[in-house]
Amino acid sequence: MAKPSVLFIGGGNMASAMVGGLLRGGAAAASIAVVDPDVSQRRRISEAHGVSTLDRADSVIGTAEIIVWAVKPQLLCAVVVENPGSNPNALHISIASGIRLTDLSRWLSSQKLIRAMPNTAALVGAGVTGLLAGSGTDPADRQRAENLLQATGILFWVETDDEMDAVTAISGSGPAYVFHFLESYQLAAVALGFSPERARQIALEVTAGAIEQARCTSFSFEQLRHHVTSKGGTTEAAIGVLEAREVKAALRSALHAAADRSSVLARELGNGDVKAQLPVR
Repeated sequence: MAKPSVLFIGGGNMASAMVGGLLRGGAAAASIAVVDPDVSQRRRISEAHGVSTLDRADSVIGTAEIIVWAVKPQLLCAVVVENPGSNPNALHISIASGIRLTDLSRWLSSQKLIRAMPNTAALVGAGVTGLLAGSGTDPADRQRAENLLQATGILFWVETDDEMDAVTAISGSGPAYVFHFLESYQLAAVALGFSPERARQIALEVTAGAIEQARCTSFSFEQLRHHVTSKGGTTEAAIGVLEAREVKAALRSALHAAADRSSVLARELGNGDVKAQLPVR
């Protein structure tokens, strides 16, 4: 096989979304390879995108220009051990949440690092991805990262690992908060007599319509809410219940909990040591 310029370590859904974005942007399938030990994952990626797949990275990791580490954070240290190779010129992009730049640098023996925190909406090209560049990167590296990720949705840069904890809480976990709202909305509509199918449709369309309305105006969210809320009316009665239950405060606490958990996980996962995981010879 030809030596790929972009190598994905991990063949999960997010890697597939990124590969698809690259191909839609004009990249050649021969320039991309995906490494995953799972046969079914490799078959799925190959059939979906026509790119090369391997069970190990040994033969190609030394020549790739960009290496994307698309594995779960608790597995990253071990996966680095399983896919060794020296490539001082490669740009490493990690989408493993919580793993800090210092730990990535220690494990990968490189300063050319970029952390990316996409969310699951990237799978449909509507994601929000926060990016953090390591000290060894230059503007060209950052542009390469943007080119890789731009098809997944909007991108923005932050300056520190601590800010990435906030990114994880706000956008990385964000779709789950929206799905929680939609789930609650559907259940409430069912309780008022709608079928689950109709309740789902209403929840989706009302939410999508409100978001589109907000996109098309310069009014703040608060102003838009007031436009719907007539004095003494039905909406005011509903909003009164939400305010009495302190929904805003609960959401604020939830996001803080997510950010704090991201910080704790970073400390726990960062204790991994590549050398400690090497086999005894």
